Amino acid sequence: MSLRPIATHPDSVLRSENEAVTDFGEDFKSLVVDMAETMYSAPGVGLAAPQISVNKRVFVIDVGENDPTGAPVLRVFVNPEILERQGEILWEEGCLSVPGMNETVKRAERVAIRALDEYGKAFEMEVEGLLAVAMQHENDHLSGVLFFDHLSPLKRKLALKKYMKEQKQKMDAD
Repeated sequence: MSLRPIATHPDSVLRSENEAVTDFGEDFKSLVVDMAETMYSAPGVGLAAPQISVNKRVFVIDVGENDPTGAPVLRVFVNPEILERQGEILWEEGCLSVPGMNETVKRAERVAIRALDEYGKAFEMEVEGLLAVAMQHENDHLSGVLFFDHLSPLKRKLALKKYMKEQKQKMDAD
């Protein structure tokens, strides 16, 4: 398959509405493979379709777990819906679409989610820790929300000012 370019803030695709996935055919299977390859190459823990300019409600996550054979566990979430949030946790987050910015974000410590897998089969799961944080982060992308939107207005303004300055310096250097 192929690596796809990752959209970066302030690209408007990151704030767009995203459509439910209804076709699980070959094009969709290719999309999931491309998303996984792009995420691993970046490298990242998760990637949502809008981050590669595809307005579909799907994301992939790999938090470094291995199955019994030692293979990495790639999780695919299609048309996800967070059913329940419990507790609070502070987590330092970054984002492939906001390179170089890391901020501490308050998230639910535990979440229950319902979604479809890459074959269209429904599942539910309840998770905590890094997987819960990653699921919330990637699910936000499907609603056009970026992690810095969870910061206080002042902290968000300062972080974005610094990010934009660093991006300008990178562009000027290239």
